[in-house]
Amino acid sequence: MRVSYHGHSIVKVETKGKTIIFDPFITGNSQTDLQVENENPDYIILTHGHNDHVGDTIELAKRSGALVIANNEIADYLSWQGLNTHGMHIGGSFEFDFGKVKLTPAFHGSALVTENNEIIYLGMPAGILLMVEGKTIYHAGDTGLFSDMKLISELHPIDLAFLPIGDNFTMGPEDAAIAAKFLKAKTVVPIHYNTFPVIKQDPERFINLLENQTGQIMNAGDSIEL
Repeated sequence: MRVSYHGHSIVKVETKGKTIIFDPFITGNSQTDLQVENENPDYIILTHGHNDHVGDTIELAKRSGALVIANNEIADYLSWQGLNTHGMHIGGSFEFDFGKVKLTPAFHGSALVTENNEIIYLGMPAGILLMVEGKTIYHAGDTGLFSDMKLISELHPIDLAFLPIGDNFTMGPEDAAIAAKFLKAKTVVPIHYNTFPVIKQDPERFINLLENQTGQIMNAGDSIEL
């Protein structure tokens, strides 16, 4: 299984002949190496409804026929746009042909701003547990630190965790380091930083704050074999 990072919160997982993309914010993302026209995912998983996470989902899914997996409000909204969706909610899991997806809590917001400056509320934000090929990947989405991260690791030992460190909208490096301690992931990768001036961070600082976890900084296009 190949897991790659592509700037901001974009994570791509290639497994069992399928390609899964988390939060495909490509257009307008200064940190990504991807181009919308080159991506043909089989599945798109969304953590929440903000524009910098839903991103290019509609264009990608319409072209590739990808199934979009998200909370039920996002799934309903995107189904009205003609997409193939699978709605879930926090605490629920579902077995897909590539593996199991489970939604976890995240403390954040979830609303889409339209071109007409209308705000569409899209349910609660979530973190994502992806269980495939005997491994567990945790994408925290956008969240602050919360103590129940300890329970996530007790129920599902984590091999690879992607944690936001940008501060302002999410955890900063200090809180993310505590989250890494709670989660006990074998490898922790910082995400959601440096895309905009307000979330500018030095990822090395986060790595240096880790205690017993292995931290790995991934640049856009870098990959890990699990």
